Amino acid sequence: MAVISSAFPGHSAPATLFRGTLFADYFQVYLADADHLGLPDEYTAEAVEQRLMAGPYAVVVHTARNMGVPVTVEWHAAPPAIDPAYQHVVEAVFSCPSGTLILAGLMDDISSAHRLAVPPGFVHFRVSMAGLDTLSDDGLDGDDRYLLQLWPGRAGEGVRVLKAWRE
Repeated sequence: MAVISSAFPGHSAPATLFRGTLFADYFQVYLADADHLGLPDEYTAEAVEQRLMAGPYAVVVHTARNMGVPVTVEWHAAPPAIDPAYQHVVEAVFSCPSGTLILAGLMDDISSAHRLAVPPGFVHFRVSMAGLDTLSDDGLDGDDRYLLQLWPGRAGEGVRVLKAWRE
């Protein structure tokens, strides 16, 4: 079951924008500005290793499983501390001029995708991944989980890996 709320600028406590399961078809889930749905599509070996692709208006997270995966999305007023319990942590910046983000699995129907309200402008994005080493031999089951943290950002370029996990 999804929990969706709006981001409240000025509040110091994080706001949970979504908590639920997304179907990570093709091992991917994304966040994109509602008015600019073009997703980054440069599938380089580096992008797959980083587990994140970033474009001007969207980010695509590469998950460990091609199944339903647990995802939490939080809005923060300032950069949150990095939790050392997570195995892989990566960041990027993208723009959300509309103030509405679409959260979905790669092949989800856009009309039923989750819409998350955030302050319009640049969004700093961090995904923290845990349980990457818990997958079953067939890759269908596991305890992997994904924490997507957002906060006000400034124009920036590229993807920055803060903690890398290697199989």
